[in-house]
Amino acid sequence: MTVINALNLTNSIPLASLEVGKHFYWYLGPLRVHGQVFLTSWFVIAILVTASILASRNVQRIPSGLQNLMEYVLEFLRDLARNQLGEKEYRPWLPFIGTLFLFIFVSNWSGALLPWKIIEIPNTELAAPTNDINTTVALALLTSLAYFYAGFKKKGLGYFANYVEPIPILLPIKILEDFTKPLSLSFRLFGNILADELVVAVLVFLVPLFIPLPLMALGLFTSAIQALVFATLAGAYIHEAIESHGEEEH
Repeated sequence: MTVINALNLTNSIPLASLEVGKHFYWYLGPLRVHGQVFLTSWFVIAILVTASILASRNVQRIPSGLQNLMEYVLEFLRDLARNQLGEKEYRPWLPFIGTLFLFIFVSNWSGALLPWKIIEIPNTELAAPTNDINTTVALALLTSLAYFYAGFKKKGLGYFANYVEPIPILLPIKILEDFTKPLSLSFRLFGNILADELVVAVLVFLVPLFIPLPLMALGLFTSAIQALVFATLAGAYIHEAIESHGEEEH
């Protein structure tokens, strides 16, 4: 009875004006999707596609401007993939790892730089795509599918031998590890981005001008780090799936 009374009291007294879990839904037949996540995700994709088209529209032998920036980004992504997968294996996986990094990076920065919350939509407000757990879980599951595919493509059914090496008793632990990898990837990214936006929003409300600025700059830095961590771990997981037991990189 005490627990029931406590629950009734909680439901009758408004403890805060913030409600968690409301979304702007689109209905595609029986399918219900989060409209605000699609809107901001398409915005990020449009930025990436537009930048790619503009940078490659008139390619010069001596790059400058946007072409120079995009070539620097490509070289950075190539080094990132090569460091995780090695010289022999990185090329097929460069588009996947590079896309992960760029999408997460631009999504995180859009949440830190753009005033999404002033755009009003029914039942909710806009935010960075990575501020929604559905986005980060989807990216983590794509990473899981990628390293399973990499392992099967390289080793076939012999990939399952990894689960019983070096001793079969490790089988339950390695199966559990396959579940914890996407969980850790998704919740790490979601938690850091959400916490950063909440802290900045609260400080902007309390101290509107000076104090939030250093935190916003720090938020840009940590947003970039989160994109780098996610892409690096994705490359590490793929490398773990394709490397042979006892194989050494040369």
